[in-house]
Amino acid sequence: MFIINVSYKVSLKTIDQYIANHIKFLDEQYDLGNFIVSGRKVPRTGGVILSNISDKKGLLEIIEKDPFKIHDLADYNITEFIPSKTSEGLKFLIS
Repeated sequence: MFIINVSYKVSLKTIDQYIANHIKFLDEQYDLGNFIVSGRKVPRTGGVILSNISDKKGLLEIIEKDPFKIHDLADYNITEFIPSKTSEGLKFLIS
């Protein structure tokens, strides 16, 4: 499992020009089962995505399709982790 920490490199005005395409990208990844939760940071300096992809190489290939990445609008910091404890509703994350 991976935590993707997205940090904007440009103004929110520029980000907002690409937000609809970014949301479309997220929707596609949810439909494919690659992402399980995402949202914006507070304050709005980027976002966080939780992915259940099994390999980092595959995840990096997916991130390359994000309009924020394509247009060099954000940096991506990726942390891999193995869930070992969850709430009852998220037990499916533990393999």
